[in-house]
Amino acid sequence: MSQQPTRIVAVYPGSFDPITYGHLDLIARGARLFDSLVVAILRNEHKKPLFSVSERIGMLREVLGDEYPNVTVDSFDGLLVDFADKCGATVILRGIRAISDYEYELQMALMNRRLHPAIETVFLMAGEAYSFVSSRLVKEVFSLGGNISGLVPPSVETRLREVSGRTAKA
Repeated sequence: MSQQPTRIVAVYPGSFDPITYGHLDLIARGARLFDSLVVAILRNEHKKPLFSVSERIGMLREVLGDEYPNVTVDSFDGLLVDFADKCGATVILRGIRAISDYEYELQMALMNRRLHPAIETVFLMAGEAYSFVSSRLVKEVFSLGGNISGLVPPSVETRLREVSGRTAKA
């Protein structure tokens, strides 16, 4: 009797506020590596996000379209390992851009391992073209009038312009 191969489910967590081409690069690579990838938006009221969770879910779904049938988008609060366990995930996918990312991510990975030893953290190096891109930096450059084309999808740039217009009028 042959044994069924194990399906590997991974969770790629983040704020995705806004989604960048760096995020999309990791999603594409994760979709190739794992049988199922859950892109999980952290609901964190302590951060002051530019976009609501539902707006970020909508943007992610719009940008991803039907290109990755094994990728789903969800949101969570609380402990990441609890959410991953609920999803049946055995892997947490994280991107590393620089040494400073590694130091923080290592602490998180070790804590997550302590909390839930059956869930592994897998680090992927950021693609060279996106190694400097972060949502925080994109928002800062955009707010100062800088050009962010090539850093975020056009639909996300449009949403940023809409939000900045709303904010300026308020």
